[in-house]
Amino acid sequence: MSDIDPHNPKSTAKIAGHPLHPMIVPFPIVFFVSALVTDLIFLNTGRAGFADASMWLIGAGLATALLAAVLGLTDFLSERRIRRLRPAWLHMVGNVAAVVLEAVNFYLRSVSGDLHATVAPAGVTLSAVVTVLLLFNGWMGWEMVYRDHVGVADS
Repeated sequence: MSDIDPHNPKSTAKIAGHPLHPMIVPFPIVFFVSALVTDLIFLNTGRAGFADASMWLIGAGLATALLAAVLGLTDFLSERRIRRLRPAWLHMVGNVAAVVLEAVNFYLRSVSGDLHATVAPAGVTLSAVVTVLLLFNGWMGWEMVYRDHVGVADS
Protein backbone atom coordinates (compact mmCIF):
# COMPACT_ATOMS: atom_id res chain seq x y z
CA MET A 1 0.00 0.00 0.00
CA SER A 2 1.29 3.46 -0.90
CA ASP A 3 2.31 6.04 1.71
CA ILE A 4 0.69 8.75 -0.42
CA ASP A 5 -2.72 9.90 0.77
CA PRO A 6 -4.77 11.24 -2.15
CA HIS A 7 -6.80 13.50 0.15
CA ASN A 8 -5.91 16.96 1.39
CA PRO A 9 -4.06 17.43 4.69
CA LYS A 10 -6.72 17.45 7.39
CA SER A 11 -7.30 19.72 10.31
CA THR A 12 -7.59 17.57 13.43
CA ALA A 13 -8.94 20.30 15.71
CA LYS A 14 -12.46 20.55 14.34
CA ILE A 15 -16.14 20.37 15.18
CA ALA A 16 -18.59 18.79 12.73
CA GLY A 17 -15.86 18.79 10.10
CA HIS A 18 -15.13 22.53 10.48
CA PRO A 19 -11.51 23.43 11.38
CA LEU A 20 -11.37 25.48 14.59
CA HIS A 21 -8.06 27.29 14.10
CA PRO A 22 -9.30 29.49 11.23
CA MET A 23 -12.43 30.32 13.24
CA ILE A 24 -10.41 31.64 16.19
CA VAL A 25 -7.50 33.46 14.50
CA PRO A 26 -9.50 36.56 13.52
CA PHE A 27 -9.87 37.47 17.21
CA PRO A 28 -6.20 37.96 18.14
CA ILE A 29 -5.58 39.61 14.76
CA VAL A 30 -8.31 42.19 15.34
CA PHE A 31 -7.23 42.78 18.94
CA PHE A 32 -3.55 43.28 18.04
CA VAL A 33 -4.23 45.52 15.02
CA SER A 34 -6.76 47.53 17.04
CA ALA A 35 -4.08 48.06 19.70
CA LEU A 36 -1.93 49.72 17.05
CA VAL A 37 -4.87 51.96 16.10
CA THR A 38 -5.56 52.97 19.70
CA ASP A 39 -1.82 53.60 20.25
CA LEU A 40 -1.81 55.95 17.27
CA ILE A 41 -4.95 57.71 18.52
CA PHE A 42 -3.36 58.07 21.96
CA LEU A 43 -0.21 59.57 20.46
CA ASN A 44 -2.28 62.06 18.46
CA THR A 45 -4.74 63.04 21.21
CA GLY A 46 -2.92 62.35 24.48
CA ARG A 47 -6.12 60.85 25.90
CA ALA A 48 -5.11 58.21 28.43
CA GLY A 49 -8.21 56.11 27.74
CA PHE A 50 -6.76 55.09 24.38
CA ALA A 51 -3.55 53.86 26.04
CA ASP A 52 -5.71 51.89 28.48
CA ALA A 53 -7.70 50.50 25.56
CA SER A 54 -4.46 49.33 23.93
CA MET A 55 -3.51 47.49 27.10
CA TRP A 56 -6.88 45.71 27.21
CA LEU A 57 -6.73 44.89 23.49
CA ILE A 58 -3.25 43.40 23.81
CA GLY A 59 -4.39 41.34 26.81
CA ALA A 60 -7.43 40.06 24.92
CA GLY A 61 -5.23 39.36 21.91
CA LEU A 62 -2.83 37.31 24.02
CA ALA A 63 -5.67 35.28 25.56
CA THR A 64 -7.26 34.48 22.22
CA ALA A 65 -3.86 33.89 20.58
CA LEU A 66 -3.21 31.21 23.19
CA LEU A 67 -6.36 29.37 22.13
CA ALA A 68 -5.53 29.82 18.43
CA ALA A 69 -2.01 28.52 19.10
CA VAL A 70 -3.27 25.39 20.84
CA LEU A 71 -5.61 24.65 17.93
CA GLY A 72 -2.99 25.40 15.29
CA LEU A 73 -0.36 23.32 17.08
CA THR A 74 -2.83 20.45 17.32
CA ASP A 75 -3.24 20.51 13.54
CA PHE A 76 0.51 20.92 13.01
CA LEU A 77 1.53 18.02 15.25
CA SER A 78 -1.27 15.68 14.21
CA GLU A 79 -0.75 15.81 10.43
CA ARG A 80 2.72 15.05 9.09
CA ARG A 81 1.84 16.47 5.68
CA ILE A 82 1.28 19.85 7.28
CA ARG A 83 4.69 19.64 8.98
CA ARG A 84 6.27 19.04 5.56
CA LEU A 85 5.04 22.42 4.28
CA ARG A 86 7.45 25.35 4.45
CA PRO A 87 4.57 27.87 4.78
CA ALA A 88 3.33 25.95 7.85
CA TRP A 89 6.68 26.41 9.57
CA LEU A 90 6.89 30.08 8.60
CA HIS A 91 3.29 30.63 9.76
CA MET A 92 3.98 29.00 13.11
CA VAL A 93 7.31 30.75 13.77
CA GLY A 94 5.87 34.10 12.69
CA ASN A 95 2.87 33.72 14.99
CA VAL A 96 5.05 32.71 17.93
CA ALA A 97 7.20 35.79 17.28
CA ALA A 98 4.10 38.03 17.15
CA VAL A 99 2.77 36.65 20.45
CA VAL A 100 6.15 36.98 22.17
CA LEU A 101 6.45 40.59 20.99
CA GLU A 102 2.94 41.37 22.24
CA ALA A 103 3.70 39.69 25.57
CA VAL A 104 6.74 41.99 25.89
CA ASN A 105 4.51 44.93 24.88
CA PHE A 106 1.96 43.98 27.55
CA TYR A 107 4.67 43.55 30.18
CA LEU A 108 6.29 46.92 29.43
CA ARG A 109 2.94 48.66 29.69
CA SER A 110 2.01 46.87 32.93
CA VAL A 111 5.21 47.80 34.78
CA SER A 112 5.38 51.40 33.62
CA GLY A 113 3.69 54.21 35.48
CA ASP A 114 4.02 56.59 32.53
CA LEU A 115 1.58 55.72 29.73
CA HIS A 116 3.06 58.13 27.19
CA ALA A 117 6.60 56.87 27.72
CA THR A 118 5.46 53.26 27.30
CA VAL A 119 3.41 53.84 24.17
CA ALA A 120 6.02 56.03 22.48
CA PRO A 121 8.21 54.71 21.06
CA ALA A 122 8.33 51.10 22.34
CA GLY A 123 4.62 50.24 22.50
CA VAL A 124 3.58 51.64 19.14
CA THR A 125 6.71 50.20 17.50
CA LEU A 126 5.97 46.72 18.87
CA SER A 127 2.33 47.03 17.79
CA ALA A 128 3.41 48.07 14.27
CA VAL A 129 5.95 45.24 13.97
CA VAL A 130 3.32 42.74 15.09
CA THR A 131 0.84 44.09 12.53
CA VAL A 132 3.41 43.57 9.75
CA LEU A 133 4.14 40.07 11.08
CA LEU A 134 0.43 39.28 11.07
CA LEU A 135 0.23 40.25 7.39
CA PHE A 136 3.06 37.86 6.61
CA ASN A 137 1.58 35.11 8.78
CA GLY A 138 -1.78 35.54 7.08
CA TRP A 139 -0.08 35.20 3.71
CA MET A 140 1.51 31.93 4.86
CA GLY A 141 -1.88 30.71 6.12
CA TRP A 142 -3.33 31.58 2.71
CA GLU A 143 -0.56 29.54 1.07
CA MET A 144 -1.45 26.51 3.17
CA VAL A 145 -5.18 26.69 2.46
CA TYR A 146 -5.29 27.83 -1.16
CA ARG A 147 -2.13 26.22 -2.56
CA ASP A 148 -1.75 23.15 -0.37
CA HIS A 149 -5.46 22.69 0.48
CA VAL A 150 -4.82 22.22 4.21
CA GLY A 151 -8.14 21.65 5.94
CA VAL A 152 -10.09 21.88 2.68
CA ALA A 153 -12.76 19.21 2.29
CA ASP A 154 -13.03 17.64 -1.14
CA SER A 155 -16.52 17.72 -2.60
